[in-house]
Amino acid sequence: MKQPRKIILSRTDSIGDVVLTLPMAGALKERFPDCELVFLGRNYTKDVVALSKHIDKFLSWDEVAGSSEKEKAEFLKKENADTIIHIFPKSEIAKASVKAKIPTRIGSTGRLYHYRYCNKLVPLSRKNSELHEAQLNFKLLKPVVGSVENPSLGEINDFYGIEPGTELNEKWTKLLSPKKFNLILHPKSKGSAREWPLDNYAELIHLLPEDRFKIFVTGTEEEGKMIRDFLVKNKDKLTDLTGKFALQELIQFIGVADGLVAASTGPLHLAAAMGKQAIGIYPPIHPMHPGRWAPIGKNAHFLVKDKDCNDCRKSLNCRCMNEILPQQVVDLIVENA
Repeated sequence: MKQPRKIILSRTDSIGDVVLTLPMAGALKERFPDCELVFLGRNYTKDVVALSKHIDKFLSWDEVAGSSEKEKAEFLKKENADTIIHIFPKSEIAKASVKAKIPTRIGSTGRLYHYRYCNKLVPLSRKNSELHEAQLNFKLLKPVVGSVENPSLGEINDFYGIEPGTELNEKWTKLLSPKKFNLILHPKSKGSAREWPLDNYAELIHLLPEDRFKIFVTGTEEEGKMIRDFLVKNKDKLTDLTGKFALQELIQFIGVADGLVAASTGPLHLAAAMGKQAIGIYPPIHPMHPGRWAPIGKNAHFLVKDKDCNDCRKSLNCRCMNEILPQQVVDLIVENA
C-alpha cells in the first residue's frame, strides 16, 4: 500500500474508548508525518480529541447521524480521504464510506457487514481477547503500516501526544491547595462500569491525612443528586464539584490536580493519559477486567481482586469490587504521591 495522504479514524463511542484510541494517531504520525489525520467522533468527545497534537481535524458524526444515506456519504466524501479505519464498528458509517468512494476501508472481521463494506479486513475479536483495548486498536493499523507487533502499554503511552489545555478559570484553580496533594474522587460511571461502594469512598476520605490531601468529588449534576447523602455526610472533608463542570473544564481540572480515583471511567483514562496519578478499581470479570481496560499512563495503577470471577456478571453490585479495601487505595496513593 502506498503512503496514505489522509486517514479518517472512526470512533463514535464514549470518552474512555476515545482516549485509548488517541495513541493510534501518534503511531501513524510517527510513520507518516505528512499524513492528515481526521477523527470521526461524537460532539461530546471533541474536547478529548483536541488534547492530542497528532489529530489534525475533528469531524462530528452528530452533524449527519439522522440524515439520509446520500447525505452521510457526501459528508465523508468532502474529506477526500484515501483511508478510513473503522475502530468502533458502525454499519451506517461503513456503508457511507463505500458510497463516499474512500479507496481503503479497514475493519475487523468481527462484524459481518465489514465483509461487504470494507476491502481490508483484520482478524480481530475484542470480546475474547487477552489484549488491552489499546493494543487491539493497534492491530487495525496493519493494512496501513504493514506488520504490527503488539506494543507494550508503556510504548502506547508514548503515543498519546497530549498537549496542555487552555488555562483553567481562576475560580477553580483557587480551590487547589499548593501545599497538599489534590485528589479527585469520581465515584459514579453512568452505569458503564462496576462501581466501588460509596461507603468505601467515605472510609478512604477519613483515612487520608487532612494535612497532606485535599479531596474533590466530581460527576454530573445527576450523579451528584444520586450521591447527595454521601456528599452531605462528608462535606467537611471534601469539596463537592458535581454538576459544576462542562467536559472541557473537567479535563482542565484533572490537568491541574495531582491524582484521581475511580472505577473504569472516562475521567480515569483521561487522568492516566495526562500523566496524573490515576488509580482504577476493577472487577475480575472478563471483559471488564484491567487486562482489557486498565488506565494507561506513567503514573497509572489499578486494584483488582486476584481471582477469575463471574458471580456478579448480571448484577451491578460486585462483591469483588466491594472487597477492595480503602486502606489498599490509601497505600497505593501514599506510595506514589
